[in-house]
Amino acid sequence: MIVLFTDFGPAGPYTGQMTAALRNIAPDVPVIDLLSNAPAFEPQASAYLLAALIRDFPDGSVFLGIVDPGVGGDRMPVIVKAAAQWFVGPDNGLFDIVIRRSGINDARAWRLTHQPEHLSASFHGRDLFAPAAAKIALGHAVPGEQIAIDELRHTGWPDDLAKIIYIDHFGNAITGIRARTLPSGTALRFSDTTIMNARVFSDVETGALFWYENANGLAEIAVNQGRAVDLGFVVGAPVTVLKPDEAINQVWHKTNN
Repeated sequence: MIVLFTDFGPAGPYTGQMTAALRNIAPDVPVIDLLSNAPAFEPQASAYLLAALIRDFPDGSVFLGIVDPGVGGDRMPVIVKAAAQWFVGPDNGLFDIVIRRSGINDARAWRLTHQPEHLSASFHGRDLFAPAAAKIALGHAVPGEQIAIDELRHTGWPDDLAKIIYIDHFGNAITGIRARTLPSGTALRFSDTTIMNARVFSDVETGALFWYENANGLAEIAVNQGRAVDLGFVVGAPVTVLKPDEAINQVWHKTNN
C-alpha cells in the first residue's frame, strides 16, 4: 500500500491531485490517506509524529511524506528504506527519526534522480515524489543514486522531542516524547502548570488536565471532556519533563501557596 503523510490540509485539491498521480501509475495499489494535517512547514515536529504512526502498517508499505517548505530549493529528493518500509519525500529531516529508530546500520537511502517530463516548481509531491512512490509500490526500479545514510541525519535533534508536535481533533496536545521513556510518577510542565499522569480519561475528574500514553505511544496532554488547546497549547510549544521527586515538590509547593 501507499500511505500519504502530508501537511496539505483537509481542504483544497492537493491530496486529490497527488492521489490521481499515484493511480495513473499504480491503479490497483491501495492508497491510505493517513494524515493530511501534519504540522504545516514543520519537518521536525512531523518527523516525530511520523515515526510514531508507522507501526500500524505492514512491511513493504510505501510512505509518501510531503512536509516540504523548501520545495524547489536545494534539499534533496530522497528514497529511504527503513524498518522494512519505504519512504519517499524531501530531505529536510522528515525521515530522520524513522531512520534513527529503525537502526542506522539497517537503513539505506538514495537521491532520487528521475526527472519527469513535467515538473512544476512548487508541487513536487504530485510531479516527482508520487510517481516514484507508485513505481516502488509496484516493485519497479526508480532512477536514483545511493547515498550514505548519514547525509540525511539531523544529529542535533534529540531522541525524544519535549515539544508539542500535533493538536488533534479533540484539542489534545501530543508531544514528541515516547511515554515509555518516562518513569512512573513523571509530570510534565507547561508554562506555570504542572501536569500529572493518569492512565485513561476516566481516571480523572471531568475538566481535569492530565497527561497519558496515547494509542501511538506518545505522551499526550488532554482535558477530560474538554480541550487542552484552549489552555494555550500550540505546535512547537516546549514542555518540561519533571522527574517524580520534582513533580512531588511542584505539587506540594502549589498546594501550600
